[in-house]
Amino acid sequence: MSAPLGIGIRSGSYGSLDKQVQNGSGRKAPKMLKEKEKERLFLWICKFAGRKKVGMLFLCLISAAVFIWVLYVGKGEDSQEGNTVPNIGDNESISASDSKSEISRKNAMDLTTKLSSPPPGYFLGYNLPPGHPCNSFTLPPPPADKKRTGPRPCPVCYLPVEEAIGLMPALPSPSPVLRNLTYVYEENLSRDGEFGGSEFGGYPTLKQRNDSFDIRESMSVHCGFLRGIKPGRKTGFDIDEADLFEMEQCKGVVVASAIFGNFDEINEPKNVSDYSRKTVCFLMFVDEETEKYLSSSGKLGSSKKIGSWRIIVARNLPYADARRTGKIPKLLLHRMVPNARYSIWLDGKLELVVDPYQILERFLWRNNATFAISKHYRRFDVFVEAEANKAAGKYENASIDFQIEFYKREGLTPYTEAKLPLISDVPEGCVIVREHVPISNLFTCLWFNEVDRFTSRDQLSFSTVRDKILSRVDFHFHMFLDCERRNFVVQKYHRDLLLRLAPPDSFGHSSPPPPSPLTPSHVLETSPEKVANSPIKRGTGKRGKDRKAGQRRHRKVAAGSREMEPS
Repeated sequence: MSAPLGIGIRSGSYGSLDKQVQNGSGRKAPKMLKEKEKERLFLWICKFAGRKKVGMLFLCLISAAVFIWVLYVGKGEDSQEGNTVPNIGDNESISASDSKSEISRKNAMDLTTKLSSPPPGYFLGYNLPPGHPCNSFTLPPPPADKKRTGPRPCPVCYLPVEEAIGLMPALPSPSPVLRNLTYVYEENLSRDGEFGGSEFGGYPTLKQRNDSFDIRESMSVHCGFLRGIKPGRKTGFDIDEADLFEMEQCKGVVVASAIFGNFDEINEPKNVSDYSRKTVCFLMFVDEETEKYLSSSGKLGSSKKIGSWRIIVARNLPYADARRTGKIPKLLLHRMVPNARYSIWLDGKLELVVDPYQILERFLWRNNATFAISKHYRRFDVFVEAEANKAAGKYENASIDFQIEFYKREGLTPYTEAKLPLISDVPEGCVIVREHVPISNLFTCLWFNEVDRFTSRDQLSFSTVRDKILSRVDFHFHMFLDCERRNFVVQKYHRDLLLRLAPPDSFGHSSPPPPSPLTPSHVLETSPEKVANSPIKRGTGKRGKDRKAGQRRHRKVAAGSREMEPS
C-alpha cells in the first residue's frame, strides 16, 4: 500500500494553509538539498549586502512582498465574507463583522437621504438652474412719470409656458400636522352660537371657533354648506347636477370667478396657451339675474359656455348681499371642485392676461408655497384698513368697529416691522393662488367663517386667521407685491359704470340725439360723476394745455385701466 499523499488543512482564515502532514521517507533527501541551497543563498546575500550597501533595498523589497501578500489574503477574506452576508433593509442594522468602509458608506448615504431627499409622496420645491435669468432678476425702479401716479404693474420673471407646464409637481405639497380634514354637517341646525353666523355657514360657538385653530392630525370644522352632505345639493348655493358632474371632472388646475347681481361683464382670458384651454377648468359662477341677462343678450347658449368660461348658475343663494355671496366660490372653491389640485381665483372685474401655469410656477411652485396672495398696494395695517372701509361706506361702521374691537381683545396689534418677514396684514383679496391641500383648505374655511360671523370685508379678518395658523404650524404662505398681481390681471370697471361711460347706442338704448353728438373719446374724457349727474355738454374744442389735461383724464378712467383701487 503506497504512502498517503500530503493533505492541506484549511484554518479559520478561509484559504490560508495552516500546516501540511508529510509521511514517507522517500522525500527526505530532496528536502535536505533544498535546505542547503537556501542556506547558501542566505550566506551569499549577507556577504554582499554590507559591501554593496543594498541591505536596506532587500529589506524594503521583502517588506513590500509581505505587505502585498497580507493585503491579498485580507481582500480574499473580505470578498468571501461579502458573498455570505444577506441584503440589509433600511430598518436593519449592520453586523459587527462588516467592513468599516461599508459602514461609513451606509452612514453617509443615510445622512444624505435625511438632508436632501424628499419624503416619499410629497413635493418640496425646486431651485432654478444656476445662471438662470430669474435667479438674478430684480425689480427696476418705477418710471419717473409725474403724469401718472398711483399703482401700476411691474415686471415679473415668468418661465416660458412649456417650461412652466413641465415643472408642474407630480406630487402634492406636504400639509404640516393636518392630514385629514372633514367638514361639519348638521341636519338639525344648532343655534348655540353667541353671535353671527348663518344657516349656510352654521352658528359655531366661540369655543368651536377657538378649537378650529388648534391644528391636529384629524379635524372636523365648519366650512359652509352645513345642511347637505354634498355641496350644491339643497345646501344653499345650489348647483345643477350637470354642472356638479363637470366640476368633479376638474382634476388639475381651476381658474374661477363669479358675477352676482349682473354687476360685471365677463372678461375672456388672454395670452392663454392651447394646452391651458384644453386642460384648465375655467368656471364662472353667476346668479339667476346674471344668467337672465347673458341669455337675453345672446351671449349664453345651450353649451353653457362663453368663450373659455363654463357658466355655473347658483340658485337659492344664502345671502342677500352679493358681496358676501361672492365669498362662497372665492373661499370654498375646494369644496365644489373636490378633485382639483390647484386654483386661481379672480374677482369678476378682472381680466386674466397671463397663462395659468406660468402664474402657478412663479407664485407657488418656485416659492414652495401652498397659498399665495398679494398685499394691498397702499395699506398694510388692519386698523387703517378698517377706517378706510368706514370712510368709503363699504359696510356699517358699527359692525366694523365691533369686529376690530373683538380682534383687539384677542391680541390684534398694529402692523410693525416686528412682523417681518410678513410684509403686510392687509391683502388685495381679488386674486388668490393656492394648492388644495388640507392646511390651505383649513385656512380658507376658517377665513370664510370669520366673514360669515362678522362683516363681509375679508381684508379685516385675513391677518387674524393667518397669524393664528402660523403660530401653530409652518404654513407655506407667500404674499407677493400688488404690482406683480397687476402684471397678470387687468382691472376693468363694474358694469354699471361702463353703462354710464359708453355711448347710449352701443347698448341698444334709443334716446333723442344731442344737439351736437360727441364721439366716444369725448365721453371718456369726462369723469364718471359728471356723466352720471350732468347732461352731456359739447366739447370746447380747445387745444394746447386744456387738451392735454383731458388726455390725462382719459387714461385714468378708460375701461381696463390698471390704476383703479379694487372695491
